[in-house]
Amino acid sequence: MLRVGLTGGIASGKSEVSRRLAALGAAVLDADKAAREVVAPGTPGLARVVDAFGPGVLASDGSLDRPGLGKIVFGDEAARAKLNGIIHPLVHAYMRAAEERAIADGGASAVIVHDIPLLAEGGQARSSGFDLILVVDVPPELQVERLVRQRGMTAEDATARMAAQATREQRLAIADIVIDNSGPLGGLDSRVKEVWADLRARAEASARH
Repeated sequence: MLRVGLTGGIASGKSEVSRRLAALGAAVLDADKAAREVVAPGTPGLARVVDAFGPGVLASDGSLDRPGLGKIVFGDEAARAKLNGIIHPLVHAYMRAAEERAIADGGASAVIVHDIPLLAEGGQARSSGFDLILVVDVPPELQVERLVRQRGMTAEDATARMAAQATREQRLAIADIVIDNSGPLGGLDSRVKEVWADLRARAEASARH
């Protein structure tokens, strides 16, 4: 088995890499999906968020109003820490259970990819226990361009969102393998296939020992 951490800054194309690895045969565990599931309506996680931030964080249908909650915690370090203290342990437990299922399905040679947007933040990478960390990398100016073009942000909003994440240098510092996604998708396809072949070889070698 090979445990891989996958990360990248906003608009780096990490999701494109994740989808390609899944199509090639990786068991991809999505931390963003886990973060949504642990605060779905009726969950203890949602109840704890409401207790911490008030019923105003609920949408009219009883689900979490993510944009509204984002406005509360964005730029407020104490509020963000409080939210992370609720969400992170729940996400870790969800991901552990998902990994156990993936191991049961894939056996000793499984390649399990944890798709974690904020892996470079808060020293998570050092304590993660991953065999390898993949970082999807693009220049910051391309991140801004994509956020403006694809998500309709202003350049100022895009820069602020990027500033709330780890820097490019911090992400590259934790990387065992870097996937450059600054070019066309055809080039990304080729690079991901190269990386996948490497991951498969490592997983099979691990299974033999």
